[in-house]
Amino acid sequence: MILLRFDLVIICLILASSCKQSKVEVDSNVEVSNNTPPNILLIVSDDQGFQDIGCYGSEEVITPNLDRLAREGVRLTNFYVTWPYCTPSRGSYLSGRYPQRNGMFGMLRNEAPDYGYQYQPGEHAFRFERVGGMDQRERLLPELLKEAGYVSGIYGKWDLGTRKRFLPLAKGFDDFYGFIDTGIDYYTHERYGVPSMYKNNQITVEDKGIYCTYLFVREAKRFLKENHQKPLFLYLPFNAPHNASSLDPKIRCAAQAPEEFKNMYPHLKDGYMLSNNESPVENLVPSKEKQRLEYLASITCMDHAIGEILGLLDQYNISDNTMVIFFSDNGGANGSDNTPLRGGKGQLWEGGIRVPCIIRYPMGIRANQFSHEFLTTLEVVPTLVSLAKIALPEDIIFDGFDMLPVLRGEFKSPRKNMFWKVGHDRAARVENWKWIEGRRGSGLFNLAHDVGETNDLSEKYPKKLVEMK
Repeated sequence: MILLRFDLVIICLILASSCKQSKVEVDSNVEVSNNTPPNILLIVSDDQGFQDIGCYGSEEVITPNLDRLAREGVRLTNFYVTWPYCTPSRGSYLSGRYPQRNGMFGMLRNEAPDYGYQYQPGEHAFRFERVGGMDQRERLLPELLKEAGYVSGIYGKWDLGTRKRFLPLAKGFDDFYGFIDTGIDYYTHERYGVPSMYKNNQITVEDKGIYCTYLFVREAKRFLKENHQKPLFLYLPFNAPHNASSLDPKIRCAAQAPEEFKNMYPHLKDGYMLSNNESPVENLVPSKEKQRLEYLASITCMDHAIGEILGLLDQYNISDNTMVIFFSDNGGANGSDNTPLRGGKGQLWEGGIRVPCIIRYPMGIRANQFSHEFLTTLEVVPTLVSLAKIALPEDIIFDGFDMLPVLRGEFKSPRKNMFWKVGHDRAARVENWKWIEGRRGSGLFNLAHDVGETNDLSEKYPKKLVEMK
């Protein structure tokens, strides 16, 4: 039943992408112009699978608030990130620039904990994870929005550097509560035994033991209460449903979720299995069923938190003048469902770089729409800067464009291509053609008819293969 339902969605996607779309008129009761600068709520999940939202075809995951966003906004089915891992992906959607252009085209993480090694006091301080960061010359979205008088807050995952000069307050944000690394234990807020939760520029352990999603929504609600009468940019990058970064093998191979949300999935067993890993970290690990349980429950907890924020927007009567954007930072990992896409996190197959995205803006976008247009996270900064009625700096090269007219159905997307390079792996999309070359396989595919990348057309279309390369 699940596959049948989603197959129908994909058939619609394929038909729409192979046919020229007609212009869609915006409802006459939708007011596009307004003197008050729109508020911005950017919500990002971590490693969420393409189908792991109810409105994207899942009949298993419980996401009533994301489903509500979809009913009240537009679902994007052809939306890409710039990288199949978190750090470069985040650098791009906050800068509007390809990772290779902004310099953040690698991960800020150390591999020693993968082999069971815990850093000693002082030893971790000079590792690359704690000294690297985004080029200080890069101007991120909150800094650009200051020109229009926006106040900006971030609550959740940062992952663009841990030194003071790299932290959010140095990049245009006015308030920060969250963790600075690629991942943490959801309860201890440590990354492999090292504290990672910050309040503005200082490490904090005062909330240790509290599930981190609860903390992020607590701080986001505080920010809204204090600033709802001003133009605001609220950035809410959850770590759910990313695996927990714990040295304990019984924890580290899955997400973490509170019992009340795990109880919502009684068909999944909470158990362990023996690891067949040959690394020194070897013991009982979460079973595949437990991985799915923790994964889904963490998404439902996140969805509940999103519902609280949407409720507060309604309470303050600012929902209509707030653009809400939701997407995953990359494709799904352990416990995820990327159906019908091939591959997942860390790969340049569609499952690693095509992600679910929902955008709601009652004053400018009709409700309950699908967009099958070719769009990416490179469009986020130009769109939001335009929404704030300010100009992009002329001395910076941006790789995207204002996608609001496309979301309204006024124009087709001007994007014709997208390129990825991760180590020695490369991929390109040009219109509906996709070429990939890497460690996990190579091929030429026509996404209009083969979104799952199952039929390699390299031999049938050798000239197209040369063109794509």
